[in-house]
Amino acid sequence: MRAVAETPVTLTLLTGESFTVDGHGYLADPEAWTESFADYVAREEGIELSPRHWALIRWIREQEADHGVMPDARFAMKYLGGARGKQAGREELFALFPYGYVKQAIRIAGMRQPRAWSTG
Repeated sequence: MRAVAETPVTLTLLTGESFTVDGHGYLADPEAWTESFADYVAREEGIELSPRHWALIRWIREQEADHGVMPDARFAMKYLGGARGKQAGREELFALFPYGYVKQAIRIAGMRQPRAWSTG
């Protein structure tokens, strides 16, 4: 059981865009995601999005669109590490999103909160 209620909340940005999020701030509908939403959540997390952040965010969204599920953290590490290897990808992932892949990267990418998760 989760500590925060699953009651949907409407979040309205200064841009005038409105989003429905759950009690943890994850989008209820990933199709509603915009870059403005990502910028807002990143600022709330204390993250300034760099080109490398955006590359991972777009990759997460593409993987979910192509496969119907969010990519696990170990695949994100492999993506980030490339020829440098999974360990380099792990280090970069936690440098980009220090409080975790699910809490930060997945939320910023506009995915739903996963029920169960492997951190790789």
